[in-house]
Amino acid sequence: MSEPSEQEIRERAHQLWERAGKPEGREDEFWHAAEQELRNEDRSDTMRTPDTL
Repeated sequence: MSEPSEQEIRERAHQLWERAGKPEGREDEFWHAAEQELRNEDRSDTMRTPDTL
């Protein structure tokens, strides 16, 4: 399992910030939320089993 890159976190945090109405002064909150979401996505991807033919 790899850690999300800084660029991936930045992009996700920006998306979350926009969805929340672009509030000021909550950068850390959105950064941490984005980081956690990306880690959870990575974890769920590694838990999937490939389909068999």
